[in-house]
Amino acid sequence: MPAVHALIKELAIYERAEQEFVLSIEQLVIDGFGENSIFECLVAESDATGIVGMALFYTKYSTWKGACIYLEDLVVQQAYRGCGLGRDLLESLMAIARDRKVGRLEWQVLDWNEPAIGFYRKLGAHLDEEWINCKFTFDQLQAFWPEKR
Repeated sequence: MPAVHALIKELAIYERAEQEFVLSIEQLVIDGFGENSIFECLVAESDATGIVGMALFYTKYSTWKGACIYLEDLVVQQAYRGCGLGRDLLESLMAIARDRKVGRLEWQVLDWNEPAIGFYRKLGAHLDEEWINCKFTFDQLQAFWPEKR
């Protein structure tokens, strides 16, 4: 998991959000391999370097489609991009989704990440520009219910 952690950090830097990356290796291990694991991870390895790419995913539920797979992150080290590892990882995940008969495989991509957008379009993925992403941050959740209201 240290190698996966390093890939996630590399992605956070690439996505201009390094300051938001607070996950520890220990928590990553617990969440991936603990008693109540909540994600799965495919890795791509190089004989010389070890793990150089990964696809981290989990099962989610759609009230319209049933079980679905959500790809949280697909990342390949900069030096190994363009070698087909990202495609291999995504195709492996597509095979898992097909074999599990899930309702869909889905993920997000930043609107400015043209290399990734081009990659997904080349594979024939549907890029949905209709839905708006919504979230509450950790701090917002903690502050939502003041001690005394």
